[in-house]
Amino acid sequence: MLNRVPGKLVIDHIGKFLGPTQPDGEAFLCLRRLLDKGDCWVKLSAPYESSRSGASEYADVAPLVRFLALHYPDRCLWASNWLHPNVNPKPSNTALLDWALECFGNESTRRRILVCNPTELYGF
Repeated sequence: MLNRVPGKLVIDHIGKFLGPTQPDGEAFLCLRRLLDKGDCWVKLSAPYESSRSGASEYADVAPLVRFLALHYPDRCLWASNWLHPNVNPKPSNTALLDWALECFGNESTRRRILVCNPTELYGF
């Protein structure tokens, strides 16, 4: 159904997979197909929304973010998800950004995700 959405599409919260998944899992493959179309982006934000292992490593979500940053750097965005609705205690924005930067890898990919892609998508 999402493949038929006209215009640009942004998937929030790393797809918010609520169960264990891997980059080659069927649910994650659906996200990858959307990204392959070229008019879809995914926000690599709020790992606490779907992580079962929890802070600060979000070890079950980190491999997905690393995969997306490596294979789809032109389709990824980052957001803080501040005010962190319905999350108590509130996570540290600094810790979340540090976690994301670690997952994103090199400086070129970080710049793409943090600066270039939002500029392109939102017309900043």
